[in-house]
Amino acid sequence: MPLLLARTDEHFNVRELSGDKAYLSRTNLHAIAGVGARGFIPFKSNSVARSGHHRRDLLWERAFHYFNLKRAEFLDHYHKRSNIETTFAMVKSKFGHAVRSKSPAAQINEVLLKFVAHNICCLIQSAFEMGVDPLTMAATEHTSPATKLAGNHGF
Repeated sequence: MPLLLARTDEHFNVRELSGDKAYLSRTNLHAIAGVGARGFIPFKSNSVARSGHHRRDLLWERAFHYFNLKRAEFLDHYHKRSNIETTFAMVKSKFGHAVRSKSPAAQINEVLLKFVAHNICCLIQSAFEMGVDPLTMAATEHTSPATKLAGNHGF
């Protein structure tokens, strides 16, 4: 996770990072803090603020106490990851789990295309559910001034 986070931080301003309990480690918490972000990783049931065999780690202790003493606030941040998990599940169920392309560049493009197609499907579904006719809407609301002017003169 630290390597992936460092590479992500080269292109994006990472402010929050949520992960499941598998990502809970002092190394990961320090990597998250190292890029100036806040980590939202739940603690395991057997986690403690400070144990005898570990030297004192203030970052670990702060995260542990925040998780335990401000649980509702923590969960508000943590559950944002549910949105992406849901999106991943929807894309996989609609387009399959496998990536069939051979080269790394083609694999990235294939996955990105799956998400573009997913977004288009969501827009179409929303239009039907809300009773919106996208063609009518485009013709009436997004007519350019030049087109309106030409229409007024019979062109």
